[in-house]
Amino acid sequence: MKFRAVLPFLALLSALAVTAYAADEKKEPLKPKPTIHAGLDQFKQLAGDWVGKDPHEGKDMLVNYKVTSNGSAVVETIGPGTDHEMVTVIHPDGEDLMLTHYCALGNQPKMKAKTRGDDKKVAFEFIGATNMKSDKDMHMHSVTFTFVDKDNLKAEWTHYMDGKEAGTMAFDMKRKK
Repeated sequence: MKFRAVLPFLALLSALAVTAYAADEKKEPLKPKPTIHAGLDQFKQLAGDWVGKDPHEGKDMLVNYKVTSNGSAVVETIGPGTDHEMVTVIHPDGEDLMLTHYCALGNQPKMKAKTRGDDKKVAFEFIGATNMKSDKDMHMHSVTFTFVDKDNLKAEWTHYMDGKEAGTMAFDMKRKK
């Protein structure tokens, strides 16, 4: 009973908050921070759908890239809508470029770019992870993206198990037209 009496008050507070937010937005819209790492701009140019061969099954596989968060991050979705969908978020951290890979293995490796992204390759190396007991658990350990041209991309993912390299998966992708 008391909850019903509070509802009109909550609705009023909500309306005031929305009005205040809208007024702030009219003053000055959010502006993205300038890109510090050249590699992020390379990833932004990937926006859209890409097709490549699944290295395990040889079937066509869809990969989607989306620029989000006011231009401050790029989300890669491998196999969108499938049981093995995986998401990787690429974003700056100060002057560094980072990624977190939300893997079908159930862990989330974090990697930092070794390179500045000023050429055609951006290579990331493992710096830690969540949902792993130790770095000896199976995980993605590194990835190198090669920007062949505006319509061709190569991604080489290396996974580790028992503290050492356990294989590489290479994806050669073409922009879907």
